[in-house]
Amino acid sequence: MEQILFDDLMQSLKEAKAIARGQAPASRRFKVAPPDVKVVREKIGLSQSEFARLMRVSVRTLQNWEQHRRSPTGPAAALLKIVLTAPDVALKALHA
Repeated sequence: MEQILFDDLMQSLKEAKAIARGQAPASRRFKVAPPDVKVVREKIGLSQSEFARLMRVSVRTLQNWEQHRRSPTGPAAALLKIVLTAPDVALKALHA
């Protein structure tokens, strides 16, 4: 069984390498649209400075997100999604 697992992993790595080089199409792609930061902020009724402090980013970063010059990524994007989906829970957790 270990050899079968190893062979499967090696095949997956070969496929990933081919996809990365553009030699094979990916079997599926996921596109996640970042939330509209201004909409999220206005939904919970905070000023830019209050929301930036809550998100632990600079006001300038928040303004760049709101004006679509930059997009939040990683943990910031995940936190924005949580704030948008469950603002009461998120605010309670962030203020604790």
